[in-house]
Amino acid sequence: MGKFLKLGSELIMRSRTELEEGRRICATLPVFVNHVCMYEVGNFISNSTYKTNLDHVLSSIATAKDTGYGFYNFSYGASSESANAIGLCRGDTKPDICRSCLNNSIYFLTQLCPEQKEAIGWYDNCMLRYSSRPIFGAMENVPMFFAWLTKDTIPQEDLFRQNLWTLLDGLKDNASSGGSLRKYAAGSIFGETFGRLYALLQCTPDLSRLQCDACLNSAFRKIPPCCSLTWRYFSPSCNVRYQMSLFFQPSADLPPPMPQIFVPSSNTTFSEAKKNTIRTTILIVLPFVAVLVLAVSIHTFLRFSKLRERLETSDDDIIPTSLQYDFKLIREATDDFSISNKLGQGGFGVVYKGRLFNGQEVAVKRLAQGSQQGDLEFKNEVLLVAKLQHRNLVRLLGFCFEKDERLLVYEFLPNSSLDHFIFDPIRRQYLDWSRRYRIIVGISRGLMYLHQDSQFKVIHHDLKASNILLDGELNPKIADFGMARLCSINQSHGDTSKIKGT
Repeated sequence: MGKFLKLGSELIMRSRTELEEGRRICATLPVFVNHVCMYEVGNFISNSTYKTNLDHVLSSIATAKDTGYGFYNFSYGASSESANAIGLCRGDTKPDICRSCLNNSIYFLTQLCPEQKEAIGWYDNCMLRYSSRPIFGAMENVPMFFAWLTKDTIPQEDLFRQNLWTLLDGLKDNASSGGSLRKYAAGSIFGETFGRLYALLQCTPDLSRLQCDACLNSAFRKIPPCCSLTWRYFSPSCNVRYQMSLFFQPSADLPPPMPQIFVPSSNTTFSEAKKNTIRTTILIVLPFVAVLVLAVSIHTFLRFSKLRERLETSDDDIIPTSLQYDFKLIREATDDFSISNKLGQGGFGVVYKGRLFNGQEVAVKRLAQGSQQGDLEFKNEVLLVAKLQHRNLVRLLGFCFEKDERLLVYEFLPNSSLDHFIFDPIRRQYLDWSRRYRIIVGISRGLMYLHQDSQFKVIHHDLKASNILLDGELNPKIADFGMARLCSINQSHGDTSKIKGT
C-alpha cells in the first residue's frame, strides 16, 4: 500500500512540474494583439483544394527570400478556390525578428481559425492575412482594432493636439509617398510641457498613395478627442501608433538623448598640478580658437555679401524683397527640418514639407551646405522662377538666405513627382490613358510657355520624370530650374562648354 501511495505522490509531483513547465512555455509564446476569423466569407474542409492552395501560399511566405522590406504577398490557385496571402512586418523590424513573427503568425492563425477561408492577425511586429478573394492592391479598413490609454488632464492640451497633428500629418505624407516595397514612417516631436511624442505609421506597400492616404485618414478619425497619451490602430491596410515613450527602433535622424552635464559644487577642489595643466591648455588653445572663429566669420560675411549682391542685382533685374522669408519662420514651419517632414532629396539638397503660421502648406528646398555649385543654382531658381508664372510650372513663394543657409519655398504638391507613378508597378495602374494624356499635354504647355510665350526664353536643361510634380488632381508642374539657361528672345542656337542636366 505504501508503494502505491509513494508512486501516486510521484505522479502528482511530476504532473504539477509538467503543468508548470507548460504554463512557462505558453507564457513565453507570442500572443496576437488581436485576430479576426472572417466567418461570413465561408469555410473549407481539410482535404479541399482551397486548403491545399492556402498551405502553398503560407509556405511561400515562410520560405520566401528576405527582401529587406518585410513585405510578402502570394496568390495560388484559380477562381473561387484561389488562396491569397499578405505578410507585412513593421518597418523598423529586423529580418530575423520579422521572419520569426510571420512564422508564428502562420502557425497560430491557422490554429485559431482552422476552417475559415479568411483570417487576419496582428502582432506588435507583423501582420498576416489570407483570403479566398483578391486582396492585393485593395484598401480595406475593416476589420479594425484600436485601443488607447487616457489621462484625466494633459498640460496645455491644445498644444499637445497641435503637435500631435503636426507629427501625424508629416509622417502620413512620408509613409504614403513610399514605394511599392515599403510605405512606413516614424518620428517624434518635442513639446515643452509634455515632453517628446513618438509616432509610427505604415500602409501595406501594394496600395497607391491615394489609397494609403485614405486608410490613414480613416484611422485618424478614430483618435479620441481628449487626453489620449497612447493610441494604437490596426486594420488590414494600415496601422498607426503614438505614445509618449520610444517604442520603435530609432534611426540616426532622431534626436539623441540630452547629455548629463556635471556641475561642480562650490566646495570642489583641484590639485595645483591640475590647475596648471588646465591653465596651460587654455593659453595654448585659446589663440587658435580665436583665429579660427575670426576666419570663419570673415568667410561667412564675404560669402553672404557676395550671395546677397548676386541675388539683388542681375542684368538690371531686382528681386522683390517681399519674396524673402525669415529663416526662423521656415525652421518653425518644418519643425526644425524634422525627418518626419522630409519629402525627398536631390542633387540640390533635401526637400521638406512645412506649414506656415497661417496654415498654408509649403515645400522647402534646402541647399546642401558646402555645395559650390549651389550658389549659382540658387540664383537661377530665384531669378527665373519668381518671374515665370504658368499653371504648369511649380510656383515659387519665396526664398531665404542667412549665413550658410539657402532655402527656396514652393507651393506644396501632394502627389510628389511623376517618377513615383510611372516607375511603380502598383501606382502606374492608376495612370490610365486619359490621365497620361492630360499629363503629357500639361508638360507640353509648360515647355511652350518657357520656350516661346514667356517674357524670357528659358531652356530647362534637366527635364525628367522626377522634376515633374503632380498636384492633388494629377496636373503636372515643371520644377527644379537650378540648371536652366536664359536665352534672348530671338536666339535660335548656342554653344556650351559643360555637359549637365538630363
